Amino acid sequence: QVRLVESGGGLVQAGGTLRLSCAASGRAFSEYWMGWFRQAPGKEREFVATISGSGTITYYDDSVKGRFTISRDNHNDTVYLQMNSLKPEDTAVYYCAALGSGTYYVSESYHSWGQGTQVTVSS
Repeated sequence: QVRLVESGGGLVQAGGTLRLSCAASGRAFSEYWMGWFRQAPGKEREFVATISGSGTITYYDDSVKGRFTISRDNHNDTVYLQMNSLKPEDTAVYYCAALGSGTYYVSESYHSWGQGTQVTVSS
């Protein structure tokens, strides 16, 4: 029900900073919880962060807690992932997604996905 397009990925050095954006189009964007997932080569897709429709509730995977911040601008139909203190293990394709129903950290709970944006952190 929502079309999502990620941007902002790139190559950064360890300890660096990057901000990802996810532009949404469709009905009732502000009603959806939104999430970020990532997938590294040879690994399963894993949960990164999620945010409620109003932006008042957020959850993070322990691996990024304290370093990453998810936020949203419902006026501009955009969700962000601010990534600080990046580590080589953060290297992955990052996807944004809109939550349908179910557990927020399970990828199958999300019904709409973007195409992904590559994040590479060099050591």
